[in-house]
Formats: sequence, structure tokens, C-alpha cells
Amino acid sequence: MTIIAPSILSADFAKLGDEIKVIEQAGGDWIHIDVMDGHFVPNLTFGPPVISAVRSATALPFDVHLMIERPELSIEDYIAAGADRITVHAEACTHLHRTVHSIKEKGLPAGVAINPGTSVAVLEPIIHDLDLILIMTVNPGFGGQSFIPYSLVKLRQVRSMLDERGLQHVHLQVDGGINLETAAAVIEAGADVLVAGNAVFGAKDRAAAISGLRLGGTK
Repeated sequence: MTIIAPSILSADFAKLGDEIKVIEQAGGDWIHIDVMDGHFVPNLTFGPPVISAVRSATALPFDVHLMIERPELSIEDYIAAGADRITVHAEACTHLHRTVHSIKEKGLPAGVAINPGTSVAVLEPIIHDLDLILIMTVNPGFGGQSFIPYSLVKLRQVRSMLDERGLQHVHLQVDGGINLETAAAVIEAGADVLVAGNAVFGAKDRAAAISGLRLGGTK
């Protein structure tokens, strides 16, 4: 089954806890939290205090995506705040293997994200250690961007890498420009976790939006 992880980057920050509760009631599977530092990406969003403040709003897993420089320095802070899984960027880690294993040693699933301009080859040395691979389908930093079509090639490449190695347990996630028009294509290319912001939070009927994404949108 396709997992839907609504991104709170598109939520109403003035009532973030309530927005998260609505997503749980609407059938969301994970809560995706885009952490940005204004350095690795040109925007600032959430830190551990905000995550901790909304942790009690839901029992859904917090899928924390660290778009920050030197993530290894703050992993423990995000775990303490309530993260259930943590994804770091290959481009932000000098010692990617060490960072991934630091997350796993603390008992959490570990993911690695790559930007649109990064080759999937960077995943080769670490792929057997991962629980999730995130293919950015826009350039990270802002919500509401348009899907980059070449992302489908990268998704197929990573799905083949996983299948060839028998790594069916590793989630293949997409983030950026995911909506009812692009959902079918990314699912068919191998994604099993869809991060969606505006497509969910901007919908009048969020339950219908989540269900539509899960079913592959408009084919």
C-alpha cells in the first residue's frame, strides 16, 4: 500500500497541532516534517521545540527530513523532540555512513535524500544500510514548486537498485510537486511513500485528497 505523508510545511502554522490532528483523522499515514536551516536550503522552518510542542497532537509517526548542514550535530535533539524516523541529505554529510549509523544506533530508521542534481550513484556505498531513500522531485527549500519530470528516471533507477539487491524493505519516498496529477507516475516508477503538502493541506476535503493520492491520482 502506498504511504501518504502530508508535509506540515503547507499547514497553517497558527494552528499546527489542530492541522496535524485533522491529517490523522483524514487517513494520513505519517507526518512529514521539513526542517530547514537557511543555509543548506534558502528557508527556515521548524526546530526541535516546535516538533516537541506538537508531538502530543497525534500518534502518527513523525517523518523528519533534515535539510540542514551538519545534521549529525543535532540528531539527538530531534529524537528527543519526538522524531520516529530521520532522513538526512547526502549532500550535507561529510561522513554519510557515520551519520546514518548514528541514527540507527539510536533505534530509529534512517533515510538518505538526494537533490535533483545529485546522481543516484551516491547511494551505492550506503544503500544496504538504509531504511528509506528520498528522491527530491523539486529543488528543496520551498513548498508549492512544480514537479521535475526527470525525477521519474531517478526513481526507476533506484527502484531497480533496490530490487536487484533484494532490498524490498527500503522505502522509496518522493517529495516535491506531488499531487493528483503526478501521483500515478511516481507510484508507477517505484515510489511507495508520497510526501504531499499543498495537495493535502490546500484541499477542501483532505480525506479525499489523501485517498486520491494513495490510489494514484488522476490516471
